[in-house]
Amino acid sequence: MKKFNKAAALLILSLTSFAFAEKITFSANKMSGVAGNKNSITTLKGNAKVNTKSMDINADYIELSGKDFRMIKAEGNVVGKNTESNLDFSCGRLIYDRETKIATLENDVKLTDIDNDVVAQAQIIEYNQDSEIAVMQIKINLTQKDNVCTSAYAIYKKNEQILEMSGNPKIVQNGDTFRAQTIKLDMDSQEITLSGRVKGSVVTTAKEEEQAVENSENAEESQKETSAEDSPKEEGEKNE
Repeated sequence: MKKFNKAAALLILSLTSFAFAEKITFSANKMSGVAGNKNSITTLKGNAKVNTKSMDINADYIELSGKDFRMIKAEGNVVGKNTESNLDFSCGRLIYDRETKIATLENDVKLTDIDNDVVAQAQIIEYNQDSEIAVMQIKINLTQKDNVCTSAYAIYKKNEQILEMSGNPKIVQNGDTFRAQTIKLDMDSQEITLSGRVKGSVVTTAKEEEQAVENSENAEESQKETSAEDSPKEEGEKNE
C-alpha cells in the first residue's frame, strides 16, 4: 500500500495496472489518497489529467478509485478524447469504468465523432466503447451533413451510422421538416424512416417553382395542340 499527500506545481505519476493490462498516467497541482488496495481512492485537484490506453481526460477535479484505479470520476470543465474511437468530448461531469469501457457524461455534454463529422449535444450521454453505441438523453441536438436532429432520447450507432430517436423527435434536412413518434436516420444513405403520427413540410425552392410552372404551361400548350389536331378530323367525319 502506498500513501501520498503531496502539493506541487505539477505532480506526475505513472502506474501499470495489471488487472487491465494498461498503463495509467496522471498529473495535477495537488494529489492525495491511498493506492494499492481494493477500496483505494486518489484525488487530483487543479489542472488534473489522466491518460489511459484509450482515454485522455482533463478536469478541475479527478477521483481515481477501486482496485487498480478501475473507476475514474472527473468534474468541472471536463474535456478529453477517446483515442480508440476518435471521439472528442466535453461536459460538466464524467464517470468512466476502465473494465466495462463505459463512459457516462453529464451536464452540457458535447460529443464529436471526428471520423463521421457528427456533433451531438445532450444533458446525458452514455458511451460504450466496445459496442461503439452512444445512448443520449434530454435536450438532444445532433448535426450531421445537412441534418439537424432534435429529441428527448436517441441512440447513435457509430459503426452502423444509424440514429434512432424518440421523445418528440424532429429532423430538419435542407429546410424540409420531418416529425413522428419515432425516427430512424441512415446517415450514409440519408434515408429517413418515420413511424407513428407522421408529419412533415417540404420547402420548394424558387427554381423548383419555376420548373413546375414551366411544366404546367407546356402541358397546357400540348393539350391545346392536341385539341386543334382533333377538330378537323371530327369535322370530316361529320361531312361523310
